[in-house]
Amino acid sequence: MKRVIKLYDTTLRDGAQTLGISFSVKDKLAITEKLDKLGVHFIEGGWPGSNPKDMEYFNTVKKLKLKNSKIVAFGSTRRTAVKASKDGNLKALLTSGVQHITIFGKSWDLHVHKVLRTTLQENLAMIYDSVSYLKKKESFVFFDAEHFFDGYMANAEYALKTLEVAVEAGADAIVLCDTNGGMLPRWVQNIVSNVKKEFEFELGVHLHNDSGMAVASSIVAVEEGCNHIQGTINGYGERCGNADLCVIIPNIKLKLKLNCIPDKKLKHLTEISHFVSEISNMKQRDNQPYVGAGAFTHKAGIHINAVIKESKTYEHILPELIGNKRELLVSELSGKSSLVVKAQELGHKLIKDKNVTKKLHQLLQDLEHKGYHFEAAKGSFELLLNKHLGKFKKFFILESFRVIVEKEKGEEIVSEATVKLKVNNKSEYTVAEGDGPIDALDSALRKALYPFYPVLSEMSLSDFKVRVLDEKEGTASKVRVLIQFQDKEKSWNTIGVSENIIEASWQALLDGVECKLMKERAKGRI
Repeated sequence: MKRVIKLYDTTLRDGAQTLGISFSVKDKLAITEKLDKLGVHFIEGGWPGSNPKDMEYFNTVKKLKLKNSKIVAFGSTRRTAVKASKDGNLKALLTSGVQHITIFGKSWDLHVHKVLRTTLQENLAMIYDSVSYLKKKESFVFFDAEHFFDGYMANAEYALKTLEVAVEAGADAIVLCDTNGGMLPRWVQNIVSNVKKEFEFELGVHLHNDSGMAVASSIVAVEEGCNHIQGTINGYGERCGNADLCVIIPNIKLKLKLNCIPDKKLKHLTEISHFVSEISNMKQRDNQPYVGAGAFTHKAGIHINAVIKESKTYEHILPELIGNKRELLVSELSGKSSLVVKAQELGHKLIKDKNVTKKLHQLLQDLEHKGYHFEAAKGSFELLLNKHLGKFKKFFILESFRVIVEKEKGEEIVSEATVKLKVNNKSEYTVAEGDGPIDALDSALRKALYPFYPVLSEMSLSDFKVRVLDEKEGTASKVRVLIQFQDKEKSWNTIGVSENIIEASWQALLDGVECKLMKERAKGRI
């Protein structure tokens, strides 16, 4: 029989313990559907009875028509000196209505003595009673041996005894946990190997990332025979997080050549990673392996030139396999080859050795030296390219602008901007107030242009960032302003650089408006 690695996702429980994450029930249900779409075998929904939100989740998740995933309820073994049948936690697990249940028990004698404050024998009885009670209720039981690796290193005989008791009680799978996340891959390898020699049962691992080794150790565990791997999307989890399934899954499929999800599902991995990042309100790491925005992004000219000829030269897999894409950046480090490719993406034909390309390359290097950063402002780059190639037709001419910021005693600050433009040989002079000088400028500019280009009402400013480029210069230093705009279809970023923050902001505002008008002209709307 072909070996299949079963994936167990705990984003909804362990991932929810990440600093800054708080899932609503709606969030948890949306993530559940995405994980099911990916083909994850088990989804740990939470701890029934611990809070109203998790109870609502288990009551609601039954309504979802899942095709691939089984929902799992999580809890602990019975309390000390309490019968399993009387334990509220175990009862809550059963009333959750799911068939698959995970319970954790102590496998490190330190925890038995210092945390549970009971005897080693009572802890074994707690494990046995809890597992056997759930099995009598026809549940499928995972036993998470909490702190197993630390426990094994401290007292191997007792740690193994906790596994033996769980198996005797009927556990369907045993999961070895590195709860503190301090194990190195070689340690995990040796311990898993030793456990495999002692027992014949379904074995898995649940590894935290406090030493930065959770993914590596998970892969080592698979190589040592573990067929059950637990982790979270994007490695979310308490402290330093859990093993990242977005890295583990492609490593299992593409490197170890083992099955864990269907081939056709793998291309959804990047989409799901970004979805969970967005719904968690967490910034996606650009350098996250496989699924990060920068995972297949090339900046150095030598690299870009080579990748264009043969992707294997600087890419370990094809990005399309996991739903990601290649990105060739334009910067002072880029060569002319990247300019040719980017121009082609934007519908222009450049020839590498032609003067027009050489001049554009020199212009970009000069601007980047002054502080421009075009990889973060693709809208401004597209505008620059069109202007350099003579493909841009002016929509208006700026004659002047002025900004006044006034503060009177006891009154709020008032920002006012005036803009004088010439549009279709007609002079326009407008005045507008705003929440700040940039908002006032934006309002005045739009007010002048709306009668001629009403499509501008569709766009809005969605982000505004300022960075001081040389803090040693103090208030006289250059600043870089990055602005993100968006309409119903897409978003675009523009840039401005100047010693004057108003001037830098105006450059970025102007580029943003011109990008929108250029796009609408190409569609024939203006």
